[in-house]
Amino acid sequence: MIRINLLAGERERKARRAGVKLDVATQMTIACGLILVATAVGVGGWAWSLNRQSAALDQQIALAQAQTRRLHVIIQQVQRFELQRNELQQRVALIEQLRKGQTSSVHLLDEVSRSLPDMLWLTQMKENGDVVTIEGRCTSLMALSDFVANLERSPYFAKPVELVSSETQTIPQAPGEIVRFTVRAHYVPPQS
Repeated sequence: MIRINLLAGERERKARRAGVKLDVATQMTIACGLILVATAVGVGGWAWSLNRQSAALDQQIALAQAQTRRLHVIIQQVQRFELQRNELQQRVALIEQLRKGQTSSVHLLDEVSRSLPDMLWLTQMKENGDVVTIEGRCTSLMALSDFVANLERSPYFAKPVELVSSETQTIPQAPGEIVRFTVRAHYVPPQS
């Protein structure tokens, strides 16, 4: 009789199945596939992370642009206020300068009028900075001398007061002579 061991054949099949050996090409294909899948997962994760960062940066940029627009409006307002402030300061400075000039002119005229002796008339008075040029007429050289001495005594005129010119004229219709003169003096404004 022939005996066939059916169990031994099954054992061989089971042994073959459990120890399935793959050839090298198949193993390389599986390894490359796994590397490819791992790379795809890594690149996908990295792309997702970059998209999240990009969205966050876009949101920050939008917020910064909104704040920039708001601050730009505020800066324009500040610049307008600065211009107004500068204009007002210039106006105040001009008003103060005019006040000083007004007071200065009043003192100047007052001192000149106090210095006038009898029989002396002024025909023109020019002020150029602190230099005052006075032209006039008088009936005698003594009146002119008194006028120059009075100006020199005044605290509002620097010494010496300069007699620029004097010319004596005889007028046929009137008795005596007329002296035409020009005097130059440096005006010293009163201290506040």
